[in-house]
Amino acid sequence: MTNYALIAEGLHTYYGKSHILHGVSLKVEEGKITTILGRNGAGKSTTLRSLVGLTPAREGHITIFGKETTRLAPYAIAATGVGFVPEGRKIFPSLTVEENLKVPVDRPGYWTIDTIYELFPRLKERRNNKGRQMSGGEQEMLSIARALLLNPKLLILDEPSQGLAPLIVKEVFRIIVRMRESGMSVLLVEQNVRMTLEVADYAYVLNDGEIAFAGTPAELNADQERLQSLAGVSAERWEI
Repeated sequence: MTNYALIAEGLHTYYGKSHILHGVSLKVEEGKITTILGRNGAGKSTTLRSLVGLTPAREGHITIFGKETTRLAPYAIAATGVGFVPEGRKIFPSLTVEENLKVPVDRPGYWTIDTIYELFPRLKERRNNKGRQMSGGEQEMLSIARALLLNPKLLILDEPSQGLAPLIVKEVFRIIVRMRESGMSVLLVEQNVRMTLEVADYAYVLNDGEIAFAGTPAELNADQERLQSLAGVSAERWEI
């Protein structure tokens, strides 16, 4: 029997009168990397915001680790074991790296500031630097690290590679793979289709607020015409 970290069914989400998501349904299997792909404006970030309660869906149901979370506040959803790394990093620029890491609620588990420094040696080197003094890649690492300190069972990431240099992108994806190896479930929204399909176990493609494809990365890779039309990119292999 397959166990799912998250199940969303028939989500309809609006911004005011604008109908953004039209019946979006998806599942995230426990211990796997699931990705949501799509062009700009397809509804990817809105889907994540609906799942974590920041922009609640008006219709539909969301279950996280067997608990109905559709109408819960974001802090209550986080308490079910969800970590969220938003687009744009959202670190505290006036706090040091270590002060940023002390912001999350302290939850028991493997991830502590010490284990974070083992995973991200660069953050340890710059632990006394202000957030605004960090490069984009360092800020992304800090944003991921802060979410890990919640010791989540499900980590949701929104465009973690956005604006980063290729070498840093590869490092971020290596960290995401390590999350899966530790048993964590991952839901990843990305525009870097080629690299995402190298690491994901299951893929969804959003188009105009609807699921246009659901299947394995191999199935999506095999259909170049669909891949290019829905995700806007060739699936040229990019080893990490």
